[in-house]
Amino acid sequence: MTVAATKGRTITDVVHDIMAKLPEAEEFISHGAQTFRVRGKVFAFYTINHHGDGRVALNLVAPPGAQAAFVKMRPKVYFVPAYVGSRGWLGVKLDKGLAWSEVCEQVREAYAKIAPEALVRGVDAKFSVRPPSRKFRADEIDHFAGKTARAVLKKMDWICSRLPETERSSKFGCPMWKAGAKTFVCAHYYSGRLKLQVWVGAARQKLLSRDKRFQVSQYTGHNGWIDLDVEREQDWDEIERLVLESYRHFALKRMLKVLDERHMQ
Repeated sequence: MTVAATKGRTITDVVHDIMAKLPEAEEFISHGAQTFRVRGKVFAFYTINHHGDGRVALNLVAPPGAQAAFVKMRPKVYFVPAYVGSRGWLGVKLDKGLAWSEVCEQVREAYAKIAPEALVRGVDAKFSVRPPSRKFRADEIDHFAGKTARAVLKKMDWICSRLPETERSSKFGCPMWKAGAKTFVCAHYYSGRLKLQVWVGAARQKLLSRDKRFQVSQYTGHNGWIDLDVEREQDWDEIERLVLESYRHFALKRMLKVLDERHMQ
């Protein structure tokens, strides 16, 4: 997402500094999260509002029993993370007052559980990092709190509210609009930019993809869905046509009958 530059050291900067203290620690993106591994084995995930959970957190490999003990001791700081929680991983909220010395120790222990002993010996047992100098803005945690996103969602609500039997819902932190029980359009930031996802069918996908604003959807493209980049500009006549096309594909006959009757009036 494109946002105005803001000076100051954030939690993200601190996390990167911590990982830089660990020999051969590598960063890559997995399922939208910053992921850290050593010698091919993952020991940590860093997430911001992952799937709309509102957390700024590290998910760490932990020894048996540690997860239950820490969550019970400080439930406002520690939690059972999604997906990897069943394997004993420990979630650590980074914006709830936990001392950074403790965060460093938690990360070091996670690294030590995965890394070869020779690499672990190279880690300073009491290493420290400079704390953040500013808090995140609301739109840095939840992209949909930004000015552009709020304006786009408001307009989308207006367009979709004019279609029979529609409602807005949310999945994995992304707003979506349903025709009855079926989703016909959603908004997301999977690529870091605001995009609208609609169904157009395979034939239209190929045609629209010639325009650099469009891209075949990452997970649902094989079913005829396409993404339209609306980060900087929006052609609302075009968007409304695409939304209506997608709606007509998923709506029930009774919905389409009401829609057509309205257009005839």
